[in-house]
Amino acid sequence: MIKSIKEKPRSKTIEVDLTGPQGNAFCLLKLADSLSRKLGHSEFKRGCILDEMKLTDYEGLLYTFDREF
Repeated sequence: MIKSIKEKPRSKTIEVDLTGPQGNAFCLLKLADSLSRKLGHSEFKRGCILDEMKLTDYEGLLYTFDREF
């Protein structure tokens, strides 16, 4: 039995509605930058991830995002 919100299990997955405004490439790049900072990645690693996301089409961007986060 859960006694408080603090004891409620939290999901470790990130869900983004790709059909909505949060699913466009610019929002995903911004989210990737934010998550990378929260994970403590160096500026170099963060830059590499974002550069790789920008290299190809939308499918490539999603692949890199999914792989890294």
